[in-house]
Amino acid sequence: MKFGTIVHQDRPALVAADGDQVLLLADLYKAAGLDDAPRTMNDLIEGGPEELDRARTALAAAASVTPLEAASIDWLPPQPRPTKVIGVAFNNMGIRKSAHRDPGVPNFFFKAPSCLTGHTKPIVMEEHYGETIPELELAGVIGKRCRNLTVEEARAAIFGYTIVNDVTSHGLKFGLDSIATTREPDLIRPHHLGWRNLHGDDDRDVYFVYHARSKASDTFGPMGPWITTADEVADPNALEVKGWFDGEPFAIDNTSSYRFKIEEVVAEASRYFTLEPGDVICFGTSAKGVGKFPNGHRSVNLHKLTGVLDIEIEGLGHLTSPVVHSWED
Repeated sequence: MKFGTIVHQDRPALVAADGDQVLLLADLYKAAGLDDAPRTMNDLIEGGPEELDRARTALAAAASVTPLEAASIDWLPPQPRPTKVIGVAFNNMGIRKSAHRDPGVPNFFFKAPSCLTGHTKPIVMEEHYGETIPELELAGVIGKRCRNLTVEEARAAIFGYTIVNDVTSHGLKFGLDSIATTREPDLIRPHHLGWRNLHGDDDRDVYFVYHARSKASDTFGPMGPWITTADEVADPNALEVKGWFDGEPFAIDNTSSYRFKIEEVVAEASRYFTLEPGDVICFGTSAKGVGKFPNGHRSVNLHKLTGVLDIEIEGLGHLTSPVVHSWED
């Protein structure tokens, strides 16, 4: 099953997919003679297997429900209110090979829920952002409160999967979000330098990068349009991922390129963060370039380009985001 969130009559409302048709979940429940439908994605997720069974029953009544006109749909991110959005840096073997040291575990960062935006909504560039790139990512939506999961338990904790564009400003990351210090010898500890190559015996430079503005500025999290329930995704570790800019392909990759598998990422995250129903985990970028974009997403500078960015993940749908420059309006 596929579920999304839209604006309907000035309020958020849940929708479900029936083939290419988009149907209000409330209309489906009513047509099936069921009690009130869940009002939010969090309500649906927290309802657990019982609510999913009711939704499945409701979808059987799809033939008696009038679909929404596709052109009139005002999409929100399918999960508008996660308590947290967790990202994984360098979880692609094609780009991780350049790392000085592989720590052997996923490198986590957070995106603010306020950066999430819906299908067809613009990614808005501000002039001071500098170089900004898209990142085509599979994301999982957590289905239950959990902590300290084993790898074997982790897949069962996922409610469903969606598409997220982890928009990242390198201009902000290495401008406003980074700082370097040179430590005095008596303040240097092995962990300060052990993760990178040193440049001589007197190299005491310590680097800090805080993924705040660079990952979580407004509109830096296009998501959706659907969450596809986990039972319909046979193997999330083997999904084709494609990206286009103005109709021209710039990346074709597969989630099999991930350094850490989906269940490994979820289990490791749960060691440190209590995962709540509706939380979103973005598993890493797809990086293999194509055509005139040899470096894939890293060849697409949204600060220089305006147009339409499209992402497709096998079985999950198609996410579209216009790119606009605020200073050109």
